[in-house]
Amino acid sequence: MKRQLPKRHDLAPLLKFKKPELSPKRRRLEKALTIEDLRRVAKRRTPKAAFDYTDGAADGEVSLARARQAFGDVEFVPSILRDVSEVDTSREVLGRVSALPFGIAPTGFTRMMQTEGEIAGATAAAAAGIPFALSTMGTTSIEDVAAAAPAGRNWFQLYMWKDRERSMALVDRAAAAGYDTLLVTVDVPVAGARLRDVRNGMTIPPTLTPRTVVNAIPRPAWWINFLTTEPLAFASLDSWSGTVADLLDTMFDPTVTFDDLAWIRQQWPGKVVVKGVQNVADARRLADAGVDAVLLSNHGGRQLDRAPIPFHLLPQVVKEVGADVEVHLDTGIMSGQDIVAAVAHGAHFTLIGRAYLYGLMAGGREGVDRAIEILTGQVERTMRLLGVRSLDELEPGHVTMLERLGPRT
Repeated sequence: MKRQLPKRHDLAPLLKFKKPELSPKRRRLEKALTIEDLRRVAKRRTPKAAFDYTDGAADGEVSLARARQAFGDVEFVPSILRDVSEVDTSREVLGRVSALPFGIAPTGFTRMMQTEGEIAGATAAAAAGIPFALSTMGTTSIEDVAAAAPAGRNWFQLYMWKDRERSMALVDRAAAAGYDTLLVTVDVPVAGARLRDVRNGMTIPPTLTPRTVVNAIPRPAWWINFLTTEPLAFASLDSWSGTVADLLDTMFDPTVTFDDLAWIRQQWPGKVVVKGVQNVADARRLADAGVDAVLLSNHGGRQLDRAPIPFHLLPQVVKEVGADVEVHLDTGIMSGQDIVAAVAHGAHFTLIGRAYLYGLMAGGREGVDRAIEILTGQVERTMRLLGVRSLDELEPGHVTMLERLGPRT
């Protein structure tokens, strides 16, 4: 083999150095290639009580594990030799176009995770052209979210309180602020047994204990932000000095029925989505009642442990009511592949909760942007690899469900 010294012009293309990124935050976010990567960053940077509030679920956390495993048990069936140079990820959702087949789900106590809270989520969603849902348990007011993202599409999530007048006052404020969709959450007659929160002494505001202080030492940025910004509180509620579970049990109403839902429907001028549907019969009854969409959800596994897996329930509900109402889905989504699988399985739209919060905890608004960017790239790449150019081309034939959990006959 003949050898020679390399020439300068041959070496030049091989010796291109990446421009160094001086921002530690941007370096962290650039290295995060998946939502799980963002989760690991979030865990390092967030005190245990706040992280566990996001990361945890009810009782033995079986529902959450099963929901994620259901997506892991998907086998895709790609088609080849298709022109996928361009893919369209947009979809009309409740009368308006969303640039992507997912939006940001309502999450409570969000500024506890990272001080930018709901503002980061709403502005990132607006920039991406997707909906953002504000929770009744949000830590930024209805009006402040609307002001921060005036061009965004904002939804409001409602828990029915025992005090109906206070509930409807929130609904009126959301309508006045331009929110176009109401997500009525119906799976919280009482709080789920969120054992991580109990063990961590999760209170409002956070309780300082020796263990809390020790856990905070390696996370000074979180504490500096927490102590030097507006005091944490639920923006839609009066002050509260107990645990999160105590607040939920005090506020939520176990007497809510379909009649209450009809009463809400009469007073809300926009679209109505019912969140927390977990069986076909309830989906049918809601469709007959005239709601605009049903959202299959077991509350991210945070309410009834061992509840039905929304992704497994999806085909039955779509078959029953898909021609009458939009069928949306959340719980367990951690990747763009999960979103594509849900759409192929019949979901009209999906919502992400923890995936967005991991980005928020990892890097504030930039972290939320990164989470959306990761999911977008995964959605687009999966569509191309399946050989589809639009969401409407996705169909059940693109997905095989590998059997792991199923009812015993």
